[in-house]
Amino acid sequence: MKLDFHFATRCLFALILAMDLAPTPGYSAEPMPPQGFRALFNGHDLSGWYGLNPHLSAKLVGEEKDKNLLKQRAEFSKYWRVEDGSLVNDGKGPYATTEDDFGDIELQLEYKTAPGADSGVYLRGAPQIQIWDTNQKFNAQSPDRKPHLGSGGLYNNTPGAPGRDPLELADLPFGEWNKLRIRQIGAWTSVWLNGKLVVDNAIMENFWGRSQPLPPKGPIMLQTHGGQISWRNIFVREIGASEAKEILAKTKK
Repeated sequence: MKLDFHFATRCLFALILAMDLAPTPGYSAEPMPPQGFRALFNGHDLSGWYGLNPHLSAKLVGEEKDKNLLKQRAEFSKYWRVEDGSLVNDGKGPYATTEDDFGDIELQLEYKTAPGADSGVYLRGAPQIQIWDTNQKFNAQSPDRKPHLGSGGLYNNTPGAPGRDPLELADLPFGEWNKLRIRQIGAWTSVWLNGKLVVDNAIMENFWGRSQPLPPKGPIMLQTHGGQISWRNIFVREIGASEAKEILAKTKK
């Protein structure tokens, strides 16, 4: 069969062009939020986030508190970095905190953690949707700490309260990306981990004042504590008043 020289040349050129346009190792595409959501992390830099561990400043006042908050902001980029489109923390430093405040929301994100890590997601600045190393064994001397039951529970609720422990173990093995979906309406929280319902419309207690309801708005915070953790595809959708009322009417117990 006679090979057409011009046809072969065009095929070779197309192949070379395709190779040039193919993603290279380390390349990260723009985040692709689902319809109605927006990306909180752009996959490229730390824009929209700052450093804050509220536990370090909770008891401070005045100038001393201001200095502490400025120090935590300055330290943020020391402990957090962007790597292959993911927001990565080494297990130390202040928490990644959104510049924006949020009220009723649906939040989606993915995380990948490491052995020994202990992390979580703060809503309205309050702890927390817990992330565990589920390989830790239960210690009878710390009966309220139950990492073996899995991630996604409202760890800072009163022991025994609804939602404190997840309904089932849904964590994936280390090295795999876990998918969290969180819906927060008022104080009512529902959590899905890797597609499984682990908290069914339970009240999230206000860690900062047990007798007080959650504040109406506050930042989303990614906790760092004890081990490296990576985050990506962090998307949020704000829930309006009419939708919130409708959801609660269907789910409130």
